[in-house]
Amino acid sequence: MGNNYDIILIGLVAVFLILRLRSVLGKRTGNERPPARDPFTPPAPPPSAAPRGGDRGGDAPANQGGNDNVVPRPSLATSGPGGIRATVLPPATTGVAAIRAVDSGFEPIGFTGGARAAFTAIVEAFAKGDTAALRPLLDGPTFASFEAAIRGRVERREKAETTLIGFEASDISSAELQGTNAIVTVRFVSEQINVLRNAESQIIDGNPNEVQKVIDLWTFRRDTKSSDPNWLLVKTESEG
Repeated sequence: MGNNYDIILIGLVAVFLILRLRSVLGKRTGNERPPARDPFTPPAPPPSAAPRGGDRGGDAPANQGGNDNVVPRPSLATSGPGGIRATVLPPATTGVAAIRAVDSGFEPIGFTGGARAAFTAIVEAFAKGDTAALRPLLDGPTFASFEAAIRGRVERREKAETTLIGFEASDISSAELQGTNAIVTVRFVSEQINVLRNAESQIIDGNPNEVQKVIDLWTFRRDTKSSDPNWLLVKTESEG
């Protein structure tokens, strides 16, 4: 009999605790605030392959009215993802300001992020011989040069292998405004593995086990009066 009273007593205590919890925590009605963003949610996708004048990389708002003659000062230095240096070098500051005067959406450090994406896409497409991917990213003469180099490889039955390890820097080394055309040169410092093989897959240039530091100067152009925000690669050269 005593055991039955104990069971009834435990049951009453349980009911009491449940009622107390409901009064403290309340009921879910469907109108609660959504939880904060999951910190492990992946970031937004990177910019498109061609650098965009309006890409600010999240660090500078657009000019939203007021005096149209006021040109915001460009960012002079930053450390991008993975510690990638991105700066406006002194010789480029005047040109950057001139471009900003006619295109307030141009943010130099955001531009370098788009330029890195373009560099990656172009280097990989060139190694694969993918002229369809290259065509919208290059101006006419530059595309013709790339296409001729790819055609030469095909004729010699050679295969290029390029692995882009990462970037150390992407600095704007020069900038100018020629009429309505904005012209910006980016100095890329990257680490790459480059190998060229013949028809028998024998290595004729490069080393698959050697990471090389490569310094390139790539020049991009965009008509500031155009509604197309993409920039075209118009010149490439190596430093050193």
